[in-house]
This record gives sequence, structure tokens and C-alpha cells, in this order.
Amino acid sequence: MNRLAPYAAFIMRLAVGGVFLVHGITKYKWGVAGVAGFLHTIPIPMASVVAVYLIAVETVGAVCIILGFFTRAWAALCAANMVVAILAVKFPKGGNIELELLLLAGAVTLVALGDGPLSVAIGFRQGN
Repeated sequence: MNRLAPYAAFIMRLAVGGVFLVHGITKYKWGVAGVAGFLHTIPIPMASVVAVYLIAVETVGAVCIILGFFTRAWAALCAANMVVAILAVKFPKGGNIELELLLLAGAVTLVALGDGPLSVAIGFRQGN
């Protein structure tokens, strides 16, 4: 294995977490009511609850991914978001799915890679 390969998680965390954070900040600015209003148009059931979930995953989760803290769990939630976005939003409207597919692939990659050696979580691991 390439000696730089373990650091791939760091680059992937910055990219995936960064994009989700930008989208999460936008949703945060819209507020729960604004995001829920959009979700009603799809339609997504329990739109207010889902809006809170999306804002949390795309802000708090994105920051945790960037820092490398519970990366696998947050990345799994982000991957699930992208599956729903593709199936419920993009396919029905005939929209381009390149960004969502790329974020899905990146999130799944982070589920596989985990935090990596350049992470906040490294200090919490057993033996450190």
C-alpha cells in the first residue's frame, strides 16, 4: 500500500464534509419552516422532523466529518441523504445527479475509511 494512502480519508473528509456544510448552512438560513416547505413539495412525510434531521446532519454532521469525529456514522447518514435526494428529488424531476452521486460515493468511501490518522478522534482511540 502507498504510504500516503492512510491520509486519503483526510482529503475525502474535507471535500465531502465541506460540501455538506455549505448545503447545511443554506438550510439553516432557510430555517426549519423553509426546509419543511420545500420537503412538502416533493412530498416527504413528516417534513418538519425531516427538516430538523437534514439541518443537523448537514451542519453538525458535516463539521464532525471535517474534524474526523464519528466519521463513519455521520457519513452513513449523509449517504442515506443522497440516496433519498436522488430517488425522491432528482429522478422524478429529471435533474442532473452528478453532484449527488459524487457525494454518495464520497460518503460511502468515508464509511469504509473511517476517520483516518489526521483526525480529532485519534486522541480518543484506545492506547493514545
